Amino acid sequence: MPFGCVTLGDKKNYNQPSEVTDRYDLGQVIKTEEFCEIFRAKDKTTGKLHTCKKFQKRDGRKVRKAAKNEIGILKMVKHPNILQLVDVFVTRKEYFIFLELATGREVFDWILDQGYYSERDTSNVVRQVLEAVAYLHSLKIVHRNLKLENLVYYNRLKNSKIVISDFHLAKLENGLIKEVPAPLSLSFLPHTPRRALQVSSSPRP
Repeated sequence: MPFGCVTLGDKKNYNQPSEVTDRYDLGQVIKTEEFCEIFRAKDKTTGKLHTCKKFQKRDGRKVRKAAKNEIGILKMVKHPNILQLVDVFVTRKEYFIFLELATGREVFDWILDQGYYSERDTSNVVRQVLEAVAYLHSLKIVHRNLKLENLVYYNRLKNSKIVISDFHLAKLENGLIKEVPAPLSLSFLPHTPRRALQVSSSPRP
C-alpha cells in the first residue's frame, strides 16, 4: 500500500477510527505500558496476527512524542532481530502502531522462572543483540532502552531468534528524526535486572 502525503504533524488529515476496525480485529488489552496499551490484533483480510500499540493523544505531549518517535524510527529499520513495523493509523485521538507478533517470552521472564541461563544461550542472545545494535548504530540510531524486558523470543521454538522491541525512546545521533511522510495506512513486510546470570548447561528456552 503506497505512502500517503501527510506528515505525523499534520493536523488536517487523519484516519477515521473505522479504517482501523474495518481492517483489524482488536482483542483485549494484553499489556499496559507507560505510554500505551498493547493489543493482539487480527488482520481481517489475511487472518494474520499482529501486535497493536495504541497511544492516546489526550495523555499528553510525552505520549504523542513517544508515538511519533517510534513510528519514525521503525520506518527506517529492517533487520531480522528487530520487531518490524507492519501498519500505522493516525486518528484525531490516537496513534495505532501495528507490529510483527512475537509469540515467545521476554528474556527477562524466562530468567526469572529458570534462575539461570546457559553459557551457550547467553552467547547466542548477546550475539544477536550486538548484531542488531551494530545495524542500528550504522544508521546513527541509539535504542536507549535496551533491557531484558525488551528482548523477546520471536516464537516458542527451541532455536527461536531474539528480537528487540520498544523504540519509543530511540534517537538519531543528531537528535533529529525527519518528518517522514506518514501513510494514512501503511503496510509492508517481507533496566536490566541486577541479579547476576548463573552459567548452566540447561536446555534453551
